[in-house]
This record gives sequence, C-alpha cells and structure tokens, in this order.
Amino acid sequence: MIHLSSLYPDLKQSIASLKEDKSPIKKARAIVEEALGSDEPMYGINTGFGALANKRVKGEQLKQLQRNLILSHSVGVGELIPKDISRLMLQLKIHSLGLGNSGISEETFDRLIYFSDHDLIPAMPEKGSVGASGDLAPLAHMALPLLGYGLFWNNEGTDTIPAQKVLDQHDLDPIDLQAKDGLSLINGTQLMSAYGAYVLEKALSLMKAADLIAAMSLEALQGSIKPFDRRIHEIRPHMGQQEVARNVRELLVESEILESHRHCGKVQDPYCLRCVPQVHGASRDGLRYSRQVIETELNSVTDNPLVFENGDIISGGNFHGQPLALALDHAKIALAEFASISERRTYLLLEGHDGLPELLMEETGINSGFMIPQYTSASLVSENKVLCHPSSVDSIPTSLGQEDHVSMGSISALKLLEVYQNVEQVLAIELFSAAQALDFRKPLKPGKGVDVAHNFVRDAIPHATTDHYFKDEINKAVELLQDRSMVAAVENKLVEMV
Repeated sequence: MIHLSSLYPDLKQSIASLKEDKSPIKKARAIVEEALGSDEPMYGINTGFGALANKRVKGEQLKQLQRNLILSHSVGVGELIPKDISRLMLQLKIHSLGLGNSGISEETFDRLIYFSDHDLIPAMPEKGSVGASGDLAPLAHMALPLLGYGLFWNNEGTDTIPAQKVLDQHDLDPIDLQAKDGLSLINGTQLMSAYGAYVLEKALSLMKAADLIAAMSLEALQGSIKPFDRRIHEIRPHMGQQEVARNVRELLVESEILESHRHCGKVQDPYCLRCVPQVHGASRDGLRYSRQVIETELNSVTDNPLVFENGDIISGGNFHGQPLALALDHAKIALAEFASISERRTYLLLEGHDGLPELLMEETGINSGFMIPQYTSASLVSENKVLCHPSSVDSIPTSLGQEDHVSMGSISALKLLEVYQNVEQVLAIELFSAAQALDFRKPLKPGKGVDVAHNFVRDAIPHATTDHYFKDEINKAVELLQDRSMVAAVENKLVEMV
C-alpha cells in the first residue's frame, strides 16, 4: 500500500518488490496473449481508440497500432512538469502496472523499471490532458523515450537531453511496443495523482506549521487562550477543529506572555485569532478528504481495458478523473484558507496593537518597516481566489463525442501546486513578521513551542531595525517551512502535534 505519510519509501519498496516478483505482470500478459488468438474485438488491443473503437486491427499492424498511439498522443504543450513530479508519475505508473490488471509486456515493464532505477526521468509538458481517458498527452510524452523519441531530464532537473542520446549512453535500443502496451502506458491518472500526492504530502507538514505560526501571532498580539478551551470544541466536535485547538494549547504551555495579560479585561479577539481552530480545522478536514481520495487512487488500477484472473478483459471507465478532480479542487480551497486567514493575522501584527510599534519597526517614516511584505501576502491571497475556481465543473466533449464527459482534473492538479506555493509564501511572511513582533515582548517568554520556533527563526533571520532587502528573509522563511526542521524541533520539545 502507498500512504502519503510515507509516500517515497512506500513507492521505493513497491518498485523493489516488483523487481523480485513479476508474477502479476506475467499472468496478466499471458491472458492478453491468449486473447490475441481469438477473433473477439477487444478495445485498444485489436481495435482503434476512442471514436475509432469499431475499427479492427490485425496481424503485424498490432505493434504499429501501439507505436502510433504514443506518437499521435504526444501533443502536450506548455511548461514542463517539474522533475520531482515527473519522477512520481513514472513511479506511480510502474506501481499501477505492477498490480497485474493491465497486461503490459514484460519487456516494456522492465524498461520502465530501468528508467526508474537509473533516475532517467522523461520530460513531459504539463498541459494537454482533460482528465479522462487517462492523462493521455502527458503520459504519451512519458512513453516516448521507450521508442527513442522525446526528452529526459538532466541530473539537476534544470535542462533536458534528447532521449536517443541517453539511450545510447546506457547502451539501450528503443523497444517495440507489443499489443496493449501503448494503451497501458497512457491510460491512467498518474499526472493528477502525482500532483495531488506531491502537494498533499507536503501539506501534512504545512498544516502543522500553520498552527504553529498562528500561535506565534497569537502570543505576539497578546491574544486570549480562552477560545482554544477544550470544552468549546468538544461540543462542536469536528476532528480538525479539535486538533488545532489542542495544538495551540500545547504550543502555549508555560507562556509568560499569556500570564502577563490573563486578566487584562479584553473581551474578544478578531476572528483571525479567535477562530483559528474553526478555520484551520475545516481546512484540515478538507485535506483529510482529499488525502483519502489520493491514497485510494495511488493504490488503484486506472487502465482500460482491464485484465482479470479468470481471463476476462473488460472495458470500463477507471481512467476517468472525476474522483480526483473533485478532491483536488477541494484541496485547493482548503489550502487557500490557510493563506487567507494568515494574511489577516499579518495585517493585525502591523497595526500597532498593545505596545507593538506600527509596521513592526520603531523608526518609521524613513523606514517602511514590514508594510510591503503584507502587500505580497494580499496579492497572493487574491490570486488564489482565481486559482481556486473549480475546474471540475467544466467538461468539453472529445473524440468525436465518444468521450462526452471529462473531469478536467488535470487543470485542478496544476492549479493545486500554484495555490500551495502561494500559501507557503504567505505563511512564511507571517512567520518572520510574528518573530519580529515577539522580539518586542521580551523579556517575557512565549509558550514553550512558540519559543522554540521563535529561536529557530532568529537563527536564520535577524531582528530588523531598518529597511533592507526583505526578499532574502522571505526566502529563508520559506526554506524553514520546506525543510520541516522547525516543526520537527517543536515536536521534539512538546507532545507531537497532530
């Protein structure tokens, strides 16, 4: 089984196991070979594709049919899919084929394994899939190097190399695709699945960081701990809401700042502080749903037609990306809300509340202070509103009407990555803004978890007294989120955050 919490080790183990035991691939292939001896039409095996499903193909043309399929479907456009996600696509394709319901030939499967083992990652354009009949165009580009066409990424993932040149370097000849091979290679949801897995695996850490950063802002703004009282969340028991409230309570244990204003008389904080459990929690629950869908998909066969142990070869619709399209759209919205409420907290930090200097700098006028990083946050939050438009509500018929409803999940997938990257930047801006604000609360110390994070930020980013090149600090704050060491350090100090 592939799980997002251990995505990369699980995939590595799956591929290693398939190298040791290819019996599912061999059994399925034997069924395809036997079926080729009959006169029964089998979609994509001895017929054309899509609207051409009624056209029979025989004899030596069967191999040409599969070759033509790859060449004709390699019409992707746009930027190249990042190498890390391309690698995931290749690994997920190998894993799916290895489940033994595709009937791919052993030679073709072994070549994919060779590519994975030697980190020969095909370069694929990101656009061209409509999220049904599989991610056809991108996956066709993934298959091109098998034929000596297309491109591979270089080792650094910064440039591409012609596939034939790489094959020559490895003393490999292009292969002849066998019947069913081409269809097995391009029918599947590996683009949507890879983008979803790539982002949601990162989101498992980012949502913890969001709670931590919110707790830093809560401390810096002398916010109340009362809205995080366990009893409040027990009588509205959404799982995510309870998890976030617990995290914040843990992070603020032994807070001197909290004790200093416990009896200040303030009645209520703004929503961006008071409603962190409800907002972050709802996003957590949304991502939980999306994660469940992605994990199911990672362990599914999305080929067509499908080969079964009793010899049946059945044409169906497992390639249709609708489950993913809805889940990826939902994930976009859930992630975007982390940024939306974060930007409001950043704005609040700049207003000069409760002893904090306006714009988080003591000498303003000549200095703009932290004013402009908040502009960037506002811009990214606004951009996310456009990116979060649900792609899954659209459908355009293809293949002369044979494929008359498509998911557009590939568009959901591409936009999900953009949303995630924007959210990461917005949270990074709040992170170094909250750290700056906490400096003004000294000598009082924040809660144990917040204190660890504050020191972590200060080791990378110094306190700002004058205007300077803030972009460097945004980059450093993003790096703190990406390498996950800050969250890990806090978890080591406290009971593990959920």
